[in-house]
Amino acid sequence: MPFVTVDDGARIYYKDWGIDGSPVVLGHGWPLNSDAWEAAALFLAEHGHRAVAHDRRGHGRSSQTWHGNEMDTYADDLATVIETLDLSDITLVGHSTGGGEAVRYLARHGSARVARLVLVSAVPPYMLRADDNPDGIPAEVFDALRSGELADRSQLYRDLADGPFFNHDRAPVDQGFRDAFWAQSLGCGHRAAYECIAAFSATDFRPDLAAIDVPTLVIHGDADQIVPLDVGGRRTAELVDGAVLSVYEGGAHGLPDTSRERLHDDLLAFVEGRPSRTNTQFRPPSTTKDGKGTP
Repeated sequence: MPFVTVDDGARIYYKDWGIDGSPVVLGHGWPLNSDAWEAAALFLAEHGHRAVAHDRRGHGRSSQTWHGNEMDTYADDLATVIETLDLSDITLVGHSTGGGEAVRYLARHGSARVARLVLVSAVPPYMLRADDNPDGIPAEVFDALRSGELADRSQLYRDLADGPFFNHDRAPVDQGFRDAFWAQSLGCGHRAAYECIAAFSATDFRPDLAAIDVPTLVIHGDADQIVPLDVGGRRTAELVDGAVLSVYEGGAHGLPDTSRERLHDDLLAFVEGRPSRTNTQFRPPSTTKDGKGTP
């Protein structure tokens, strides 16, 4: 299996599908791994693009390190993957926690290699309720998540898969999606999963978002029960200059599974700078960050 080794010796697993087109780098949610993006990666590779997806440290097949289970290190690991593969003109895509990872990467490493950003059900700008973030989610919610992780994480992942991740109380969701969520989640290291709860909930990405200088598409379901639209996508779109917000009506948190066709078409259209076939809200940015027009 392919790995890159980062500065502290951790090994980061990655997939690299397709070889000719412009690269799309896909970051996954907690506590999943790059398999969560395999349908999108296959779709993009079959449509002429290079799809790269990595397992965040502590998750999936990457090293289960004791240290570094926080956003700065996640972003630095992503930078090592990008630099080792010598990727450029990247469309950087992040789902949920992967969205925070992508935003922190841009803040720490700049956009020299990145042409576009897509945030899907993403955790920025700031999930935790605070004096300067009164509409955030109360700390007790994340404390309960940590307690569930310590008490019986297998059951916690079952409950998430059968409940809020896919909005299973609102519409039937295939058993296969729920089983895949549970299986991937158990592949995450226990400490990594525990520490990552703090990373995605208590990291303030507002300064990072203010520095984003690439065309940005924000995709969020208006029925997201993990990261509510008004906590995540809508506020992010307000903070990123020129960002386009696409709201999926009735959309759950797990959009890569529950809204595959629409999401895949939107990703492909954004990468190729053309209108989406399935999403009338989506429009491509008129220029790239250097003002040369969409490729």
